[in-house]
Amino acid sequence: MPIWMAVEDDEDIHDVILGLFEVWGIAGISFVDGSDAIQWIDAVDQGKVTAEMPELALIDIRLPGASGVEVSARLRQSKRLCCIPIILTTAYHFSPAEETEAVAQAQADHLIYKPLPATDDLRRILGDVLRGKEKRPVRKKVR
Repeated sequence: MPIWMAVEDDEDIHDVILGLFEVWGIAGISFVDGSDAIQWIDAVDQGKVTAEMPELALIDIRLPGASGVEVSARLRQSKRLCCIPIILTTAYHFSPAEETEAVAQAQADHLIYKPLPATDDLRRILGDVLRGKEKRPVRKKVR
């Protein structure tokens, strides 16, 4: 069963995302706080987490503890998780320049605005990003 990571602090959206994962046959690793997600990534890199790793991360930009941009940047520095596709989500509508900057800082593969797209569209977008990532060369780790 594929595993995807969700980092979302809004309880309703968090529950919807995990519910969709379940319906789609995907196991979810989830966090509601950016700092907790970063601590988990640290534990992965320290070899304390031996379970299967997520294939994709869906991360809200505005989180308590640490921002989604910080969580994403930490994923890119991870020895084991550096190359998974990252999709940022936000309810804040950026200018084109702000959007480009946020995606670049996070080294994200895609950005989705809230409210989230319809279920079928969301599934297609996430699948397209995942498939596109599989076809691209592996991204070098950021140090």
